[in-house]
Amino acid sequence: MPAADDSRRVIVVGGGVAGLVAARELVLAGREVVLLEKRAGFGGQVARHSVAGIELDAGAEAFATRGPDIPRLLKALGLEDDIVTPEPSPAWVQRASGGAVPLPATSLLGIPAVPLAQDVIDAIGLRAALRAQLDMLMPGLVGAKSETVGELVRRRMGRAVLEGLVAPVARGVHSTDPDELDLDRAAPGLRSALLSMGNLGQAVASLRAKAPAGSLVASLRGGMFRMVDALASDLERFGVGVRTSTEVASFDATGVTTVAGERIRGEVLLAAPIGADAPRTKVQVATIAIDAPALGAAPRGTGVLVAPGVAGVSARALTHLTAKWAWLAEATPLHLLRLSYDEGLDVTAERARADAEVLLGTALPTPIDSAVITWERVGRRPAAQHAIDGMHRVGEAESGTGLAAVVSYARSVADAIPSEGSGGEG
Repeated sequence: MPAADDSRRVIVVGGGVAGLVAARELVLAGREVVLLEKRAGFGGQVARHSVAGIELDAGAEAFATRGPDIPRLLKALGLEDDIVTPEPSPAWVQRASGGAVPLPATSLLGIPAVPLAQDVIDAIGLRAALRAQLDMLMPGLVGAKSETVGELVRRRMGRAVLEGLVAPVARGVHSTDPDELDLDRAAPGLRSALLSMGNLGQAVASLRAKAPAGSLVASLRGGMFRMVDALASDLERFGVGVRTSTEVASFDATGVTTVAGERIRGEVLLAAPIGADAPRTKVQVATIAIDAPALGAAPRGTGVLVAPGVAGVSARALTHLTAKWAWLAEATPLHLLRLSYDEGLDVTAERARADAEVLLGTALPTPIDSAVITWERVGRRPAAQHAIDGMHRVGEAESGTGLAAVVSYARSVADAIPSEGSGGEG
């Protein structure tokens, strides 16, 4: 156990969003907090970069609006009035068979509420839609014990819905295959709605009725990276001992040792995936700025998700940033396009332009400016560990991907660590 003089101290290892949130909760609860980050800055995947003179999110650009944790946090950080929702234009799907169609209007993770709706038939064909309609005839228990989104959709609506609608959403939004996407974390309440309604289509309709189009995700005017700036400012204001460019070489229940050989004693909270047996994948993101007035009509809505097997396109998703976020359209006459890629590809501005040309269905000029970023995404471990060997863990490996999950889990773990005095705001 830590020495008596160190009993109030909690050492947070990692300055991504999970670490920043946990550190803030702990200091507000009366603990002495030291935060160690090996990089020069904070935020992890919620970072910024500049393209064509515009400050943009280099990583996460939005958060799922389910749950109260992020709205409460943003309110406490003084950012509540800057929360924005995307334009209501639909996303599109680039089909493996050719051509692009709007994602079905009433869907969740690409799962259609009405399989025989015309926009579903347009996307996957009548035969596949008829197969999906069999969901209406199945007992509610079929697939109810599925662990992943892929398993559930395959059993109830068939492979065509899975590959043509759900896989593009899972790959483009969650950076994973639907057979790796945890059902309860990706779609909270869907399993219970299935059991209550008796079929998957009505379950989707029920959840969507509670979260109409445009309210499933939100962001911040100016970029999500502003949340990181505000968190870092709060930590400084509240007296957290923040140290950047400080890498941890080893750790145990009594403290950590830095690469420089310094020993810091205290209770340990790991907010970085060090020592975690979690799956890891690299994602490449290319952002290009294009002078193309024709894109002002947003020909493919807010972006295009790419089905597996599309010929001639390397990207797995395209987001038309200036069509999705009004504040960005007001900030520049250029069009900003963001494309995501799997690892192992040589991603260049020209590759991104060529893919965008196919996905948006129109000729595009050479980009005026561009940036390519590579991120390592950490998947959720099969069994999250609130504590390990006397230490605590937060982050993607424990919570799963997505800011809403990361923030909620970090708060819950920090709140479970004994405090000194009353908790704080937000």
